[in-house]
Amino acid sequence: MIKTNFEDYHLSSELLKAIGLLNFECPTEVQKQVIPAVLEQKDIIVKSQTGSGKTAAFAIPICQLVDWEENKPQALVLTPTRELAMQVREDFFNIGRFKRLKVAAIYGGAAFYNQEKELKQKTHIVVGTPGRIIDHLENGTFDMSNIKYLVIDEADEMLDMGFVEQIETIIAALPKEHMTMLLSATMPGGIKTLCSKYMKNPIHVEIEEKDKASDRIMQTRYNVDEIDKMQLLRDITIVENPDSCIIFCNTKQKVDEVFNMLSDLKYACKKIHGGMEQRDRLIVMNKFKQGHFR
Repeated sequence: MIKTNFEDYHLSSELLKAIGLLNFECPTEVQKQVIPAVLEQKDIIVKSQTGSGKTAAFAIPICQLVDWEENKPQALVLTPTRELAMQVREDFFNIGRFKRLKVAAIYGGAAFYNQEKELKQKTHIVVGTPGRIIDHLENGTFDMSNIKYLVIDEADEMLDMGFVEQIETIIAALPKEHMTMLLSATMPGGIKTLCSKYMKNPIHVEIEEKDKASDRIMQTRYNVDEIDKMQLLRDITIVENPDSCIIFCNTKQKVDEVFNMLSDLKYACKKIHGGMEQRDRLIVMNKFKQGHFR
């Protein structure tokens, strides 16, 4: 039966206190279906858009299940970026604060030695990016012998960024008996293959968007000569003053031209096209998500 209150899941008083302080009044649709499945330690595949409450959907039951007395990490959450790793780590910390759960964030770009020191201490949950997790595994600084819960977050982004092989390396190093949860906004073929290969009779949860993105988009067309396009683009960005925007061009050369014009106008912008190195493209995409430029 679907629960309508967090109290119905028989969570500890420490978790309910934290949930109350976070102003989680009642479970979202994804939480209603995911929390009981995770509490029963069943493999689960979740297809749901960002903003649906996915992180709390797995963080709440994992915080309930982990044993505070155990010193070795019991849960591992894989994320595609260090920014998401830090965010998920913060969510776990807030939910598990009164249970005094220790959560480590492991990602590239931060001091390896400091992460090693943190992993040597009592740690219940590890959140990290695949590459840095593998670095710690290869250096013997991350003991995964007691991992019972694996979460693969934003799996479609993992696929796009070429992390599937690294994920498989990590899964191979885990104890044979563990629960796996995979979350994704879309389900491309590579993700389905990963699920069929490593998950046991998974429960499938798909949450429909109440307001689809296409329903929230307004389209306007301007007929303009080629010579006037740059001036019109400048006028539109001034009038609309968007917090962020994406400008599509039909050639790499045109991307360079528009980028140079906007840069001359002192716009905070970056360019991305097929002529760039993949690493540079990924950096631009991640910075755009963080709102570093318009």
